Amino acid sequence: MKNIFFRFLMIILFSGHFTQAKNNAFPTIEPSVLTISLHFLPADTIKIKESFNTEDIAVNEFLTDRLKPIRANFKRINSITKWSSVKKKDIEGESAEGGEATFYENKGHLEKMTARLYGEMGQVLTEYYLLNGKLSFVFEKIYTYNRPLFYNEKAMKENNDTEAFDFEKSEIEENRNYFEKGKLIHTINSLDCGAPFSSDYIDEEQKRFSESFQRLLKLRNEK
Repeated sequence: MKNIFFRFLMIILFSGHFTQAKNNAFPTIEPSVLTISLHFLPADTIKIKESFNTEDIAVNEFLTDRLKPIRANFKRINSITKWSSVKKKDIEGESAEGGEATFYENKGHLEKMTARLYGEMGQVLTEYYLLNGKLSFVFEKIYTYNRPLFYNEKAMKENNDTEAFDFEKSEIEENRNYFEKGKLIHTINSLDCGAPFSSDYIDEEQKRFSESFQRLLKLRNEK
């Protein structure tokens, strides 16, 4: 069974595509345009930026004291400029354009992992931060493109459209997830008003991120 995280990604990407089609009168793409090779626009040329030297600023006063060490650890790790070891591995078979995992270690201790997954209509970057060997913070960034990755100016003109693919016009969603001793205690979504989520939702997110976290650890250990 595929990991819940990766199934969630595909739902996001495809639902984003249909939302764009409905809301922006996205044109029907001619078959000839669909045959354009995606190799002309390799996914790794356009990447969501990782967090660097960034503070996680509280948006409300919920669990402020308990979240302080999690936020401090996030700041400490994403401010590191020199790692003892940085290893990359491909994530295969989980998205249309592939993916990549990166593992960051200091003095033999894993401190951070990232997972990048690419699709025709968007990409996801998920950053995992560890504290005392346990999951502490997960920062998920979801970009839904304004048009498909291959949709250049030629395709725009052939379809009487007004927009070509433009990474800067992506719709951006950010999810911040806070773990205490490996247990999810709080989550913030950039599209939400900031109120605490229900316990059922928290439980679902706990399962989703814990499973994706374990899957990445397994990938890290594979030779």
